[in-house]
Amino acid sequence: MTFETRQIGKTAVRVSSISFGCASIGNLYQEVSDQDATDVLQTAWDSGITYFDTAPRYGRGRAETRLGGFLQNKPRTSYVISTKVGRVLRPGQAPEFAEGFANPLQNTVHEDYSADGFAEALEGSRRRLGTDYIDIVYVHDIGSYTYGADNYRHMEALRGSGMDYLIHQKEQGKIGAIGLGVNENEICLEIMHDYPLDAILLAGRLTLLDRSAEEALVPLCQEAGTSLVLGGIFNSGILATGPIEGATYDYTPASEAVLAATGA
Repeated sequence: MTFETRQIGKTAVRVSSISFGCASIGNLYQEVSDQDATDVLQTAWDSGITYFDTAPRYGRGRAETRLGGFLQNKPRTSYVISTKVGRVLRPGQAPEFAEGFANPLQNTVHEDYSADGFAEALEGSRRRLGTDYIDIVYVHDIGSYTYGADNYRHMEALRGSGMDYLIHQKEQGKIGAIGLGVNENEICLEIMHDYPLDAILLAGRLTLLDRSAEEALVPLCQEAGTSLVLGGIFNSGILATGPIEGATYDYTPASEAVLAATGA
């Protein structure tokens, strides 16, 4: 089985129309075994999925390590990897449960959206993934949705050197495309005002329950030639499970209003 491929922005990067998001193999919410992670990756591969999205945050490197191990004997041109920058992993003591991930690797997380932080993050990702080349690099979780009032300092780092670093890396051919991996529309509009983006991995804002991206972001992406990669299409669960007891919406228990809208 194969899926059609689609171009990322105006770049040479082409991805399968359905991708495999690797948060689950980073033990999101519950631990999965190495064998189960390998089996589900193999099922995705056998189904024709050749685009894999991951991040250092997913299990503090566990998802990248598992994905790299799975892909190590496959031709590098046969798959596309996207990973993310903004969080740097360094050796440390891993808690039992970290940022929603069970049994993470023994690393500490340092938020850094500067050029130095991006360089360090990518060096670690390349090592864990077993590749010198990253097809797509997303700036992860920048914005007030994640950081609230503290976001200003991360934006200063991003504008001060981080974005210029990514643009230079792309120009040197070390990465294929650059963009954002976020959960909100507003930060995308803000950054696109100043920087060209090849793609935005947008989670939860263009789904059957939330169409908010259609108001301003979708038209701007069409005008700029920026691809939208849709993540969180089930709004973290409820669109897959339906309005059942314990259903989640945007990673928290669904409200009565959301339950009603889902069942309508």
